[in-house]
Amino acid sequence: MRSLFVIAGLVVAGLLGVPLGAAPQGRGAQPPQPPPTPRAAAPIDFTGNWVSVVTEDWRWRMLLPRKGDYSSVPLSAEGRKVADTWDPGKLASDGCKPYGAAAIMRVPGRLRIAWEDDTTLKIETDAGQQTRLLHFDQAEKPPAVRTWQGHSVAEWERILEPGGLGVSLQQRPPRVGSLKVVTTNLRPGYLRKNGVPYSEDTSVTEYFDRESSYGTEWMTVFTIVDDPKYLSQQFITSTHFKREPDASKWMPTPCTD
Repeated sequence: MRSLFVIAGLVVAGLLGVPLGAAPQGRGAQPPQPPPTPRAAAPIDFTGNWVSVVTEDWRWRMLLPRKGDYSSVPLSAEGRKVADTWDPGKLASDGCKPYGAAAIMRVPGRLRIAWEDDTTLKIETDAGQQTRLLHFDQAEKPPAVRTWQGHSVAEWERILEPGGLGVSLQQRPPRVGSLKVVTTNLRPGYLRKNGVPYSEDTSVTEYFDRESSYGTEWMTVFTIVDDPKYLSQQFITSTHFKREPDASKWMPTPCTD
């Protein structure tokens, strides 16, 4: 008798068009929620005021290097040729060339970081008064015109953990990595103020990290510059910034195109 009731129930369900195994929908059921925005899901907070701490390459970052001094920059033969033609007498006419995205984080100064909107992180520099926009929207297209700061695509890295959870085959949840930023669509400029060049074919890959040490907040930017024209291999640097409590020392000094 029980089997007859089961069969009758299946027939009724089929006539009503109810999917078998469908969960009952109560009046208070919530629709699926959209995924959080990059701003809401940010695992690391980089917003605030930061000042560069020059712990390496002091003589090239704090002083104007002499002509032909491109030590530690892996220039190609063509790159050395261009660097050797730089004229220190025309320094004023170089304008914003030393402040492009391939070099701006190495220029001593202060940063102001804030969210422009839910999918765009903004970095302002007082040196050269530049603005970088880091786009988390992967579908956003670069502008038709090349600029000093180019087009930057950002993502929160998730690092997969090897192995499972104990004897289970379940994968470990990924751990938070760095903020990864890839910048292209650049105007040609200088890696250093003494005319060490990078071309419009350059791409810049950066990894932003934040850490605390003895009550001080630090940000590290690991930068990889690829330029098939003027570099013989990747130019890699690591730059450090210390967090400041406010913007009282912010002193923007614009460059001119």
